[in-house]
Amino acid sequence: MSVLIVGTTALDSIKTPKAENPRLLGGSASHAAVAASFFGPVKLVGVVGDDFPRGYLRLYRGHGIDLEGLQILPGRTFHWSGEYEANMNRRRTLLTELGVFETFTPTLPNSHQKSPFVLLANIAPSLQQHVLNQMARPKFVIADTMDLWLNIALAELLKLIRRLDALVLNDSEAQQLTKEDNLFIALGKIHKLGPKYVIIKQGSHGSVLSSPRGVFLCPAYPLRQVVDPTGAGDSFVGGLMGYLASTKGSIDDNIRRAMIYGSVVASFCCEGFGLQQTTRTTRAGIERRVRELEKLTRF
Repeated sequence: MSVLIVGTTALDSIKTPKAENPRLLGGSASHAAVAASFFGPVKLVGVVGDDFPRGYLRLYRGHGIDLEGLQILPGRTFHWSGEYEANMNRRRTLLTELGVFETFTPTLPNSHQKSPFVLLANIAPSLQQHVLNQMARPKFVIADTMDLWLNIALAELLKLIRRLDALVLNDSEAQQLTKEDNLFIALGKIHKLGPKYVIIKQGSHGSVLSSPRGVFLCPAYPLRQVVDPTGAGDSFVGGLMGYLASTKGSIDDNIRRAMIYGSVVASFCCEGFGLQQTTRTTRAGIERRVRELEKLTRF
C-alpha cells in the first residue's frame, strides 16, 4: 500500500566541526519519503521554489516517489542553516528562510486522498489538520511534532492529537507536553489525549513504543561515527511507515519490527550529510543491519 507524506521540502546548509555542506536536499518530507521508498510506493506533498535544483527532483523520482503533490512556485525554497558541536546531540540554528513555505497550503490531488497510510511530518499542526480534512478514511495516520508547536500552537496540536492513530515526539517534548519527568507516566498521559500508539524518540538511545500490547524498547543501530544526524528522526518514522505499509496483518502485529527498520534506515542517514548516504543505501543493506540488530538485542 502507498504512503502519503506531507511535510517540508527544503535546502539545508549544514556545518560540523569537520566539514561544511551548503544547500543539501533536506526537510522532514524529503528524509521521510526517501526512507519509506525502500519498502513501497510513496506520494510526497510539499512546496519548493523555482530555485530548487532539478537534480533533486530527479533524485526523488529515482526512488519512485510520486511528485504530483509537490508544488513548484515562483520564489525561494525553504532554507535552513545549522551548526553542530563536537557532541552531535547539540546544534544551533544559524538561519531560517521560509521562502515559498511561508504561504504553503497543502492541497492533495484526488489520487492522494484515498491513501491508506498517512505520515504528517513535522509542520504546523494547523497544516497537518488541513491534510486530514482532505483524506477519505485512511487506515493509519501518524504525526511527528516538535517543541516549537508546543510553545506557539498547543491548542491546535491537541486538536490534531485527538485525530491520530500514532504520535511521534522526542523525550523532552513528551515531558513538555505532559509536565512529567517519568517517561512511562508521560506515555500514559499522552494516550489519554487520543492516540492508540505513542512513540518517544531518544536519539542515539533508540525509541520507546507504548501500544495496546504494552511497551517496546527499540534500540538505535550502533554507529562508530556520526557524520550528520540531520533528518535521522524523519528517516526513522519514514522507514517505520514504509515498512508498515508493505506488510500484511494488523498494525499491532507489525509495528515493533517496523520500528527496527526505521531505526536502521536512520542509521544510514547519520553516516552522511543530508540524504547523501541514505540515497546510496539498498534494501539488501537495510536487511543486513536489521539482522545484525536482532543478534545484538536477542537474549
